[in-house]
Amino acid sequence: MNAAQGGGFEPATGDGPAATAPPGVRAGEVRTAFEGMLQIRRLTRAGSADPEGAPAAWELHRPVRAVALALEAAGISPSAVGRSGERTATGYRVCAGEASGSVRVEWTGPPGSGAAHGEEEALHGCVTVLRRLGWTALLYRGPRRRRYVEVEAPSTGRS
Repeated sequence: MNAAQGGGFEPATGDGPAATAPPGVRAGEVRTAFEGMLQIRRLTRAGSADPEGAPAAWELHRPVRAVALALEAAGISPSAVGRSGERTATGYRVCAGEASGSVRVEWTGPPGSGAAHGEEEALHGCVTVLRRLGWTALLYRGPRRRRYVEVEAPSTGRS
């Protein structure tokens, strides 16, 4: 549901339906939400050498939402699912990670879409975006040799 439908803005995590708003409308919603997130960073980290360079407390309490917003704002395509739960689009999928406060980013798509073949390059793009915004983002190879990104706040001591 988009803001125009009265449900408030929700960034695409890749586990919902494809966006129904016209592309220009959705882009405007994403841009507004992302600029709001950066403004929160500036206001809460005023006096910092790089007030936009690290997640704000708001993001740390909603890491899946913050990471999904960062990826969507960067123009990276989200995956999507149909009414019966089948994948309908190739793109990122953001979900809670195994560790508390961590996020997992996968590159997924419908069966036969070739998502696995493009996942390394696509996930490297996700890592670049997230690191630029101050997140700790590490690329791993999981079961069935599929790659994924684990994202954490920089304060966890991992780099």
